[in-house]
Amino acid sequence: MSEPKTSKLSTIVWLSLLTGTLDAIAAIIITYPVTFGRIFRYIASGFFGKVAFTAKYMIFWGLLFHYLIATIFTIVLFVMFPLFKRILKNKYLTGIIYGLIIWVIMNIIVLPLSNVPKHAANADFSLLPVIISLAALVICVGLPISLVADRYYAKNK
Repeated sequence: MSEPKTSKLSTIVWLSLLTGTLDAIAAIIITYPVTFGRIFRYIASGFFGKVAFTAKYMIFWGLLFHYLIATIFTIVLFVMFPLFKRILKNKYLTGIIYGLIIWVIMNIIVLPLSNVPKHAANADFSLLPVIISLAALVICVGLPISLVADRYYAKNK
């Protein structure tokens, strides 16, 4: 007897919560000793600008935006996974490449166009933070989506 098919929507919802949570935990660890509140106010500042650092409730906006972004990236790879796998032939390579794509989109396109405060430190390029943030996105977002999508599509043919 085979396992019952799983709903695509429910899989995407729980996978979005998983990737958003893993990425949030990674951000908290990577930016230590920066506080949880400061991290999520920074995210909220992408929309609200510097005012996001003045109100405690902005943490909730930051969490909302964080999970919204994680959900968007989850939906895109999950839906496009069969195409990615057909091209790349490997679920692990798919997750790694997708983590790299996320990093490029967020750091080269989204953040420069957002209202996050521009710091002089952004002008100083350092390879280690880039490698760490890339690794976090691959491990916490790209690979989990790819592995779950691979299993989902294999089980729900």
